[in-house]
Parts: sequence; C-alpha cells; structure tokens
Amino acid sequence: MRRFMFQPKRLFLAGVALGAATLLAGCGSDSSGPQAEAKPTITVYSSRKEHLVKPLFDQYTADTGVEIRYITDKAGALIQRLKAEGETTPADMLITVDVGNLWQAAELDLFRSTQSTTLDANIPAELRDEQNRWAGLSVRARTIVYATDRVQADELSTYEALAEDNWKGRLCLRTSKKVYNQSLVASMIESLGEEQAETVVKGWVDNLATAPFSNDTKAMEAVLAGQCDATIVNTYYYGRLMKKTPDAALALYWPNQDDRGVHVNVSGAGITKHAKQPQAAQQLLEWMSSPNAQAVLANSNQEYPANAGVKPSEEVASWGEFKADNVHVEAAGRRQADAVKLMDRAGYL
Repeated sequence: MRRFMFQPKRLFLAGVALGAATLLAGCGSDSSGPQAEAKPTITVYSSRKEHLVKPLFDQYTADTGVEIRYITDKAGALIQRLKAEGETTPADMLITVDVGNLWQAAELDLFRSTQSTTLDANIPAELRDEQNRWAGLSVRARTIVYATDRVQADELSTYEALAEDNWKGRLCLRTSKKVYNQSLVASMIESLGEEQAETVVKGWVDNLATAPFSNDTKAMEAVLAGQCDATIVNTYYYGRLMKKTPDAALALYWPNQDDRGVHVNVSGAGITKHAKQPQAAQQLLEWMSSPNAQAVLANSNQEYPANAGVKPSEEVASWGEFKADNVHVEAAGRRQADAVKLMDRAGYL
C-alpha cells in the first residue's frame, strides 16, 4: 500500500489561433553546419493553467533545445477540439486533470498506446492506463477539511460517516457537476457497490447546511464562516488557502485509514492518436516522469509526485502521511457515468 506524505492543522471557435505561448529553444543553430538535423517542435493541448505548465516546458526547452507550442483551455473544450480536428490536429500531446477526463479522451480514441519502459519504471501501474494510452504525472487527494474550533478529530472517521445523523446541518460540499466529486463517487461505487454508495450520497445531501458551492475554496470559506463544520476538498486547495491565511482554524483529516484509504486522483497526459511528432512527444512525456520534472510539476500546484521515488515539497510533506486508496484510478473514469446518474438520483446538485 503506497503511503503519501501530507499538516492536518469552449469549445474553441474554429478560427481561434493556436498559441497561448511558444517557448523558444534555449540554444542557437548547431555549429556543425547546415546538415545538422533540425529539432522537432512539439504541440501540447493542456487543461492545466499556463502558470503550472510553463515552468516545466521552459525547463525542457532549456535541457533539450526542443520547442514546445501549447494552448490551454478547459478539459472538455480541448477533448472536443481534438475530436473535431481528427487527423488534422496539430496536437501531439494532451495534458489534463482528473482521471475522468483522461478516461473520456481514451474512450473517444484520442490517444495512441505508448509502450515505454521508462514510464513503467517511473509511474506506478495504478496511476497508468492499462492500455498505455495515458500516464498520471501528479497526484492529489480529495479529503476532509474541518473546523478545528468546533470539531474534534475523533468525531471524524470515513467519507461514509459524513452521511450519519450527527452531521445533519453541518456539512458543505462542492457541486456534483465538478469532475472531482464525480470521480470520488465513482471510486466509492467501485469499493462499496452502487447501492451502498447511493445511500451515502443521499446522506450527504440530507446533511447539507446549505446548497453546494461552485468550488472547493468557497466550501472551505463557508466552514470558516461557521455555515458548516466540514467539507471535502482537493488537498492543493487547502494548501492555497492556508498559504493566504495561515491562522485559519482548519485542518485536514485523512478518512478511511482503517479500510480502503483516501481517494486519490491524478493529472496526466497521453500522446494523441494523430500526433505529428509522436517520438518527440513520448520523450517529453518520459521526461515529465523523471525526478527533476516531477518535483517541478508537483510543487507548482502543491501536489504529490506520481513518481514514488520523488519526495513531495517540504510544505506538502508537512501535512503528514496517509494511506491512499490503491484501487486503480482508471476505475474512477470507468464508473464516471454511473456516478453522475447516482448523484442525480440522490438529489446532489
């Protein structure tokens, strides 16, 4: 069982031009003369925001001299763009967050299978597609955050326990429309079965203190304001809030430590089916799984490296250790549609 280190305390319009940014190679032309082979240019579609991927691409360009062109947008828009472009796509790689999005892109046949002993060695099997269409590159946990001035840690135990009567009127949640919650419920279906998972989600809805929020930060702010006592968030949102307000009376709690463990998810990437530079894109993907790149990728968003041999940042490590759910993350994608239907039946908006 892998343990992670964590402080409890538009669719694009047809005429949109490619190019949120172009990273220029860090070296000039080869002095060996005009017969030197030109380096390829890699085109990346990324649903990760520019400030999270640019440092990584800058480093790769500095290390290799390979140019990377990229555009950023929401995952759904990029997936639909790839689907519409088909064989004409300029994209060699798709980077996106949440296994639900990676699963959808794979099921739409937008990725090619990439055989790589480097990825096999660097990224655990449970964080890679079983058909080698994508690989996880960073890990985030979706866990409980609670008010330390109103809740004792021993009042908490599991995700399921938040559905019990003693939490009535004390729970806040982010909307079910966000893929992060869909993946959490999908993983619960995988572990508990659909009937028990639905009972839990209905209990959550019954215990809500207010309507679901649009994002994790607002849910935590509601806890701080006394609207509710606990919520469920991705760990990096907690990290961001605590960096801004270090004295906030909030703490992380790692649920399900006596059974399946904390739900974890990934950001990841795959080589597109119609990549014009598949070999160069594979080299970039393999580099992103390497220790130096993993540190840059994880630290930029207060996440955990997918490479088990790489330590998290000092800040993330200060959150302590927890047992992570070792169910293959792919299950969260495979069960996604079932999770959406279940949450609709439960009245989870």
